[in-house]
Amino acid sequence: MSLSNLKSSRGSSIDKLVQAAEAVSQKAETKSYGDDRFWKPTRDKAGNGYAVIRFLPPKEGEDLPWARYWDHGFQGPTGMWYIENSLTSIGQDDPVGEANAILWNTGRDEDKALARERKRRLHYVSNVLVVSDPSNPENEGKVFLYKFGKKIFDKIMDVMQPQFQDEDPVNPYDFWEGADFKIKIRKVEGWVNYDKSEFGSQSALFNADEEKLEAVYAKVHSLADFTKPENYKTYAELKAKFNKVLGVDAGEVAPEPVVAQTVAEPTMVTESAPVGNTADADEDDTLSYFAKLANES
Repeated sequence: MSLSNLKSSRGSSIDKLVQAAEAVSQKAETKSYGDDRFWKPTRDKAGNGYAVIRFLPPKEGEDLPWARYWDHGFQGPTGMWYIENSLTSIGQDDPVGEANAILWNTGRDEDKALARERKRRLHYVSNVLVVSDPSNPENEGKVFLYKFGKKIFDKIMDVMQPQFQDEDPVNPYDFWEGADFKIKIRKVEGWVNYDKSEFGSQSALFNADEEKLEAVYAKVHSLADFTKPENYKTYAELKAKFNKVLGVDAGEVAPEPVVAQTVAEPTMVTESAPVGNTADADEDDTLSYFAKLANES
């Protein structure tokens, strides 16, 4: 899709994005560790951070400007780490999700606590232009991939589906009628908090200078890798890794059964307050360490 085609077809973009978001809520694997395509806001010692970004439209040939996936990251009783993307990201059964459902359904508090510890974590990835990055000004004006959680995605949906009659829907991914996003990070009761983050006024990026827009659009990354089945490990591979982390041999019975059955994702994924508060926590540094441990296992 050329810039001119993108401009002419943008009229129905909000409806398409809203429908896509609703579809996936009702019914990849490229790690960001050490990947220089990714950007993240910097936080100071107090846990505060500020940056301004502009969400960008999808690469030519791709329908959605975001990719969505889940992963698991936890340490087993062996001391080994399980850091893997969940097959539920591509609509398939996942051994950890099944084990968590079984734990949750026992009704025992200790089992629910363990299931929470091993819960799947939701991530979105979009292309962004860094408008302002006071801590790292060298990033300004560059296109990156940005990984974020449900809190920020909800803010995107809020501007596309405003709740009040005096508000017009805005497609934040639109070059001409989108808006800058101000990332405001605070530490609230020990948790990383994005509540004050907000979209600015609706405006054309670069005052609609098509030469500059073309230059930015040419740098947009493909998001397809995050949801390609071939980029995910198989059920058998993940179950073998899960058993290894638990210290269970393939021929033995796991302390908490892991069976191949179709089970809805347990409601504990979003039930407790601490889980909700950490949905957008900046986990990259911790996960980088986890991934290193997992690779050494």
